[in-house]
Amino acid sequence: MTKIDLIKELMNPSVYDEKVDYVKLLQTHISWVFLTGNFAYKIKKPVDFEFLDFTTLEKRKFFCEEEIRVNRRLCPGLYLKVVPITRSEEGIRVDGKGKVIEYAVKMKERPQERMMDKLLKRNEIDEENIDEIARILAEFHEKAATGKGIDNYGSISVIKKNWNQNFNQTISLRENLIKKEIFDEIENGVNDFIKEHSKLFKKRIKDQRIRECHGDVHSGNIFVVDGKVYIFDAIEFNKAFSCSDVAAEIAFLAMDLDFHNRRDLSKFFVERYVRYSKDEEILKLLNFYKCYRAYVRAKVISFRLNEEGKTAEKLCKRYFDLALEYARNF
Repeated sequence: MTKIDLIKELMNPSVYDEKVDYVKLLQTHISWVFLTGNFAYKIKKPVDFEFLDFTTLEKRKFFCEEEIRVNRRLCPGLYLKVVPITRSEEGIRVDGKGKVIEYAVKMKERPQERMMDKLLKRNEIDEENIDEIARILAEFHEKAATGKGIDNYGSISVIKKNWNQNFNQTISLRENLIKKEIFDEIENGVNDFIKEHSKLFKKRIKDQRIRECHGDVHSGNIFVVDGKVYIFDAIEFNKAFSCSDVAAEIAFLAMDLDFHNRRDLSKFFVERYVRYSKDEEILKLLNFYKCYRAYVRAKVISFRLNEEGKTAEKLCKRYFDLALEYARNF
């Protein structure tokens, strides 16, 4: 059975072992998500990128289990279990009997219109919501794993490697989406900041501020439903993306709020996180990591230029402009 055939089968409500209101398909470059009204089933695409490998059934099962593990830290009631997708004489079944042909992460479904990025556009996010997000993240970071095997991701060598990768992967955009002098200004600013603050980066490791974080905290990965906050879709497939200084995690959402023209909420979010975490030192690193997050967003969007044209180009330029703003305020 091809993946296209499997997708067609999973659009049939009768293959699910519970009441189904509808079946809707969402997808990213690495997964398919089937919404059924009460539950969501996420299947990993059999892809191999530089940063992940889902090419075998065994690997997809392992990373489904990892996805449950890392997301239950923040959403224990949302992520339910890993279920097999089976085939027998009776056909395809989700969590049924027969030969296992795929695995899925089963989650409780939440209304798509309650996603935070959509709520921001409707001006339906307030300081109370932001305060709750800051509190949740501060408590999460306090308990998150640290130490051996994680500390290295906050080292100067890894920070330099990540930035060098960014610059190498965007150098072709100079004089097109980003002017050469702006590209050079950001690169020089970043290198100077790392050199001048080497003691601070080392201190962050010593103070155990490098943690196994969520890795992808932005408004597209947060639901707010009846006042309750769900921070979901943590990164399970690559520790280089999820393990970092907690300042980098806070900077991601702060940058995202800036991008949505809610600098008031961005400032409030950082203030509340510092109050809950007692980590005032992140203020020294905030613009550095905001710059990193904005630059990465620009880079990722640039990969879609051929498919999305002017829309992607406009977004890409906006993120580069943000990165430059932060670099000028290190």
